[in-house]
Amino acid sequence: MSGILEGKRILITGVLMESSIAFQAAKVAQEQGAEVILTAFPRPTLTERIAKKLPKPAKVIELDVTSTEHLNRLEELVREELGSLDGVVHSIGFAPQDALGGNFLNTPFESVATAMHVSAFSLKSLTMACLPLMSEGGSVVGLTFDAQFAWPQYDWMGPAKAALEATSRYLARDLGKQNIRCNLISAGPIGSMAAKSIPGFSDLAQVWDNRSPLEWDMADPEPAGLGVVALLSDFFPKTTGEIVHVDGGVHMMGA
Repeated sequence: MSGILEGKRILITGVLMESSIAFQAAKVAQEQGAEVILTAFPRPTLTERIAKKLPKPAKVIELDVTSTEHLNRLEELVREELGSLDGVVHSIGFAPQDALGGNFLNTPFESVATAMHVSAFSLKSLTMACLPLMSEGGSVVGLTFDAQFAWPQYDWMGPAKAALEATSRYLARDLGKQNIRCNLISAGPIGSMAAKSIPGFSDLAQVWDNRSPLEWDMADPEPAGLGVVALLSDFFPKTTGEIVHVDGGVHMMGA
């Protein structure tokens, strides 16, 4: 029996550690029959080292999503390796330290702008850079952290994720005629490199200990990775502009 991504070619960003959702998405995608290419920044060698732990080899391309030069060359580099794309995974987020950890009221605009550029606008930049490779349609999947709420310590990454969620909806609107779906996975907290950069992250994670109907394991990124692969597959052919929660159910709980 073939996998649900058999024959598909997928570009995945953000593979930094085995504990990352992006790594799990890449692993499951390969197991489900996809050819995978990875992008990395600022240390492609780190991603190349982690990529050796995937079931199959995967080429790593250096990509700074804030660099016009890097974005302009992406199509050619991917075309040389895979020919075309059927899916793109956006797993990119960054905010300077002064935009996190309880400093919301004092964060300068320069730091907010960086968070918005890297974490939200990059979804549009990456999608447009890959668009010529998806002439037969495709699926774009991003990762968010439920932006309906103000989370402890998360500060300006919250508005950045809200912007990411809105960006996904507008991409879904404008790219639907090209048969390109744009959806997000809203995952619960995972002990990834990005999470570890948030001061007081354990305070945020305690919310899941107290409120998740399903037991939530911060050390297990596989459920979110499975969700990403499901949205990349043909099992959601008419779903776009959606946010699928893989968070143990916390999103629907009251006080």
